[in-house]
Amino acid sequence: MKALVTGGGGFIGRHVVRKLLARGDCVRVFSRGRYPDIAALGAEVIRGDLQDAAAVAAACEGADCVFHVAARPGVWGSYAAFYGPNVSGTRHVIDACRRQRVSRLVFTSSPSVIFDNRAHRGADESLPYPERFENPYSRTKAEAERLVLEASDNSLLTVALRPHLVFGPGDPHLLPRVIAKARRGELVQIGDGANCVDLTYVEDAAEAHLLAADALGGRRPAGKPYFITQGEPVNLWRWIRDLLAALGLKGPKRTVSAANARRVGALLEGIHRLLRLPGEPRLTRFVASELALDHYYDISRARNDLGYAPRHDMAQALSLTLPDLEARL
Repeated sequence: MKALVTGGGGFIGRHVVRKLLARGDCVRVFSRGRYPDIAALGAEVIRGDLQDAAAVAAACEGADCVFHVAARPGVWGSYAAFYGPNVSGTRHVIDACRRQRVSRLVFTSSPSVIFDNRAHRGADESLPYPERFENPYSRTKAEAERLVLEASDNSLLTVALRPHLVFGPGDPHLLPRVIAKARRGELVQIGDGANCVDLTYVEDAAEAHLLAADALGGRRPAGKPYFITQGEPVNLWRWIRDLLAALGLKGPKRTVSAANARRVGALLEGIHRLLRLPGEPRLTRFVASELALDHYYDISRARNDLGYAPRHDMAQALSLTLPDLEARL
């Protein structure tokens, strides 16, 4: 297979690239960075921006399948800043696939596209998009996912994957943020500490992308979204405390109710907007809810349609991640 991976130098993207190369596929990476380590593995690396339609079209030339992993992540920022890469960029990828006659498109989405500020316990893909979003990332990813799924037809088969809270060696976002707050003594437990969440080990998230691409050949997953997790929900705050203890760090000493945390988040968001402060608020309403509520998902559809089966349990995934986190302390 000749594959194009947008964002192939990112956390999930580089794992997708490695797995494709390991099985003998020809891989091209489209990204804003140079990534000589990826090129050294045998991938062709092309620098470009998703908002450059001509560059995206050129990168898609000759591809059998496009893995659209690139996106602007984050919980804070203007809608316009997220719309360009996440929505316009995705539209350019779809248009390029049609122009270059690419037959398969695998889109990396997120469960945040259906997060409605309520607990999700074993929810499946029938959960609708919410009427309102509390951050531009979730909103623009939902818009992009809709574009991808609605584009699926006989000439271009598409699928959207929703890996949840991805972690593992090389994680640049999730666990390093938690650890940094713990080291500064700023980590506060939000909620009663009883909430359970799903996480996804990065190797399994990447494997799901290859399975989805292969399954599109049989058309079964075309036009559908899929939750991807380890299928093993954990008590979030107990898991965080165990992680920090393994690193020789202390867990949170204070607890704030979910309602009060959301009030604080709303206040900090308002101050940042009013004063146009740089960076992001120390807490937002979305993050407060994510840290206080249950959110775990049914992955039966991915098991049945894609043949997805996590190769690591949560204990194994954490043991494989800890050495990398220790090296960064």
